[in-house]
Amino acid sequence: MFQTDITADLFIQASIETLYMVGWSLLIGTLIGGPLGILLVVTRKGGVLENKLLYNILNPIINIIRSLPFIILLIAIIPFTRFVVQTTIGTEAAIVPLIIYIAPYIARLVENSILEVNPGILEAAEAMGATPFQVIWYFLLPEAFGSLILSITTAAIGLLGATAMAGTVGGGGIGSLALTYGYQRFDTFVMVITVIVLIIIVQVIQSLGTYLARRVRRR
Repeated sequence: MFQTDITADLFIQASIETLYMVGWSLLIGTLIGGPLGILLVVTRKGGVLENKLLYNILNPIINIIRSLPFIILLIAIIPFTRFVVQTTIGTEAAIVPLIIYIAPYIARLVENSILEVNPGILEAAEAMGATPFQVIWYFLLPEAFGSLILSITTAAIGLLGATAMAGTVGGGGIGSLALTYGYQRFDTFVMVITVIVLIIIVQVIQSLGTYLARRVRRR
């Protein structure tokens, strides 16, 4: 039998902290990464707002940030995190690097989703005299909506893994619980439960995303 000193309240609190971090990071990261992804599409060569200079600035910046492992990014921007939220410990502090980590990732996912849109739709929009804004809002985004939902789902699952790493530097959540009670105290029960909780959360997120994407594509 497993023996542990941890209580159900701690598991519940850790789960709430994890969902809090994922929710806010995903929301703000999407608000930043979404427009960036759209800009990558419309400013590239042949885009409706082709701008070589802007594209050549955004593209490498996004690549550079995406190339950094989250744990390194987390530590590297500690001064910035302290400046923004006045602390480097806790869920609020973890949200700052999570946003910086996920925003360029979402930008790439959004870019890929929009690039999947049939070019014939854009040609038809331009033939009707649609403005660049109308092409983006009424043609590109609606056509890519199902794929965009799956992209955000993928980003949410990626964030979940990142929150676990945030726990190693006092970010709270399930990752912190696993480290403090499971690893440092050699509590096998805690490790098993945290893994199960993470699996359940991933399955719920993926199932919800798949369901919503399927509903959108049937319309």
